[in-house]
Amino acid sequence: MSAFLQKIYTFECKLFYRVNSLFQQRYLNLFFRTITHLGGATSTITFALLLLFYAQNELHQAAILSSCTLAISHIPVHFLKKFYPRKRPYLKLEGSFAPKNPLTDHSFPSGHTTAIVSIALPIMIYIPFTAFILFPIVCCVAFSRIYLGLHYPTDVFCGILLGTFTTLLSQFFIYNL
Repeated sequence: MSAFLQKIYTFECKLFYRVNSLFQQRYLNLFFRTITHLGGATSTITFALLLLFYAQNELHQAAILSSCTLAISHIPVHFLKKFYPRKRPYLKLEGSFAPKNPLTDHSFPSGHTTAIVSIALPIMIYIPFTAFILFPIVCCVAFSRIYLGLHYPTDVFCGILLGTFTTLLSQFFIYNL
């Protein structure tokens, strides 16, 4: 590993420990263990389909974009997890905390973070005032992945980038071609 990458890894491990050390807080555990599921497959797919079938006007346009983005964004997530088999931090970093029965697949990138960004960003684009509600939710889901010991900060950051990039890519192809 190059010296630069080692510095990044050292920094992210320190950041991970700082966030994950809060794990002993009872109310934070309840909150983050609950909100993290908003980025899960069941929640994001259900939400996208409900919007797709029942929304109207701008929200329906956002629902189309959200559904496409959610589907497209998980192609690179799938392949990155296969080709970059990074162990989850709770498995690798001594003294880290994780909930009972945590995920055991690879951590890079964060699929939950990618999914919540893929669903929320199109809605925020089409209906900007929703950002007051959706942006904090996205941040909480992203933070929860580190808090729960399931992802490194770079896993989450790359999930944000993937969700954002695929939203912009989907927007371009759906509405400009």
